[in-house]
Formats: sequence, C-alpha cells, structure tokens
Amino acid sequence: MKLDSKTLWNEAGRVGLVFGGFSSLCLVLKEGAALTGSMFLVQAAAIILWAVEFFGCILLMKKFMLDLRDKFDGVTMEDTYCFGRRVGLLSGLILASVDAFLIMKLPQDTVADVVNELTSSVTAQLGSGYAAQMEQVVDRLPLYTFIFQWLYCFLYGSLLSGILSRYIFLQNKFQDGGDNGDGNDLTDIQ
Repeated sequence: MKLDSKTLWNEAGRVGLVFGGFSSLCLVLKEGAALTGSMFLVQAAAIILWAVEFFGCILLMKKFMLDLRDKFDGVTMEDTYCFGRRVGLLSGLILASVDAFLIMKLPQDTVADVVNELTSSVTAQLGSGYAAQMEQVVDRLPLYTFIFQWLYCFLYGSLLSGILSRYIFLQNKFQDGGDNGDGNDLTDIQ
C-alpha cells in the first residue's frame, strides 16, 4: 500500500489521539495526586508520571514509526519525520485542551490563593506596579497554557521524530548484513 498525504494525516490523527489520551491521562493523575493534599505524594507523583510520560512517548513514537514504515511501501525518512511532527501537533492539541480545561475548572478559592501568593511575591521583588499585570496574566492563564502546551508538544514531537526517523532507517540498513561481493562480509567468509 502506498503512503500519500491524506493517509499520512489519517495515521497521524489516529496516533495523535493515542498520544493525547496517554498524556492527558498522566496529567489527570497528577491533578488527582494534588487533590490528596500530601506534599510528598504530589511531588512523587509528579516526578514518576513525568518520567512515564516522557519515556513512554519516546517508546510509543518509535513503535508507531516502525509500524508506519512496515505497513506502507516506499516510506522514506522524510515521511516518518512528517508523521512524527503531525502526531506532535495533533496530540498537543488534545493535551493543551485538557490542560486549559482543568485550569478553567479550578475552584475560585484556589485560584484566588495562588494569585495572592504570586502577587505578594512579585510586588515584594518588583514593586507594586506589577500587581495589575499579574491579574491580567491570571485572567488569561488558560489561553497562555493552551498556547505554550501546544507549542511544547509540537516542538517535542518534531525533535523526537527527527531523531527517531534517522534511527529507524539506519537500523533498517544494518539489519541484514547483505552481500556486496567483495569477500569481506560474514556470508562471504564461510
């Protein structure tokens, strides 16, 4: 089966849904740990779930890129790179939406406490002129979170797909020793 642009988008959409769901699950578990109130549990869950998410995404991306290479004929390094970038873009859309939604659903007293702490620490260091600007930032926090989370996922997906697409095709070249007829291959020595 040949890989065209539409098929590449469809495959990236399917895999992006898996990545977005996996990352969103990790985010919701972190939020769930935060609700317990135990500082140790919050920090331990944050570190463990970050590592699971980070390395899980690497392993999942490698698996899906190998699947793409094996499923379609004529897949190039550029195809797998574009696939990974699209997965990062689409999964980032899901994760950024969930993250912004969770921020919008925070209880108002929690938001007020965080704003008061931030405002007091900023005004103590930078002066009272920044208090109004802090209020504006907090009002737009879901938007800023959405944009930066989506950008982070896209850049992470692009970097990861750039590294893995090269690795996958180098691995494929050295997989079978081959016989080039020069007498120096393992198959020629016997």
